[in-house]
Amino acid sequence: MNGLPPPKPIMMKERVSMLFLEYGELDVLDGSFVLVDKTGIRTQIPVGSVACLLLQPGTRVSHAAVVLASRVGCLLVWVGEAGVRVYAAGQPGGARSDRLLYQAKLALDPTARLNVVRRMYKIRFGEDPPARRSIEQLRGIEGARVRATYQLLAAKYGIKWTRRNYNPDHWDLSDTPNKCLSAATSCLYGVCEAAILAAGYAPAIGFIHTGKPLSFVYDVADMFKFQTVVPIAFKIAAKETTDIERKVRLACRDAFREWKVLNDIIPFIDEVLAAGGLDIPKAHAEAVPVAIPEKEKTGDDGHRS
Repeated sequence: MNGLPPPKPIMMKERVSMLFLEYGELDVLDGSFVLVDKTGIRTQIPVGSVACLLLQPGTRVSHAAVVLASRVGCLLVWVGEAGVRVYAAGQPGGARSDRLLYQAKLALDPTARLNVVRRMYKIRFGEDPPARRSIEQLRGIEGARVRATYQLLAAKYGIKWTRRNYNPDHWDLSDTPNKCLSAATSCLYGVCEAAILAAGYAPAIGFIHTGKPLSFVYDVADMFKFQTVVPIAFKIAAKETTDIERKVRLACRDAFREWKVLNDIIPFIDEVLAAGGLDIPKAHAEAVPVAIPEKEKTGDDGHRS
């Protein structure tokens, strides 16, 4: 990186959401990511414009690539083929103690937690939930509405639908619509987990879902599922019979790029947590600074000379 201008941070919401890599070595060449496959062909990856690199089986990562990813705030996530699993993730400026404590405090305060759940419900269904309902009661109402939504979308795309039914240990036993849904939601979980980590929160501290490593990921994904990946899954299930996982993944990838998914997800995370009604704690004075600090602003941004 010697002799090159310092990397300029790009707002997370302005970045390409995520990029899948496979069968190659991720390295650094001339200050930029490069993926080198077994034939020696190099594919350049713009530094700073990708929020998350999803490393599929067959990918190796050099030490220089990890250092560069940390500097530019690019999250590295090791995933299964087509992103159906997440095995590990880096922490590019994430895991900030002030954000984690704020999220934990909201989850442990019964009133704040209920307020967060009610805001999630409103975002998901476009209306306020019934008053004076507990979280358990809202879960029941939500479940009934979700089952009805599956039925409506299945009818719209001409799919025979019985119920959501899948077993990750016996993938082949699921029917085509459920396989498509599982593949699609896995893609959504991946990008939601990347957004949560990038924003400095913990995937495990959920509000509706609890007790799972990705509880908060499921909470966030549920707010977007029926507007994004479920229609994609049903559309493909209605007309495709082969290689459906790959087709779903590619369709989700294209939709995420068109939708600019992180442009919505991270602000929504802040919005639902703010509904808890607790003050956002300030970062501790001894907190580790961001990897690429922004220059001091003069107040003239946006002005023309």
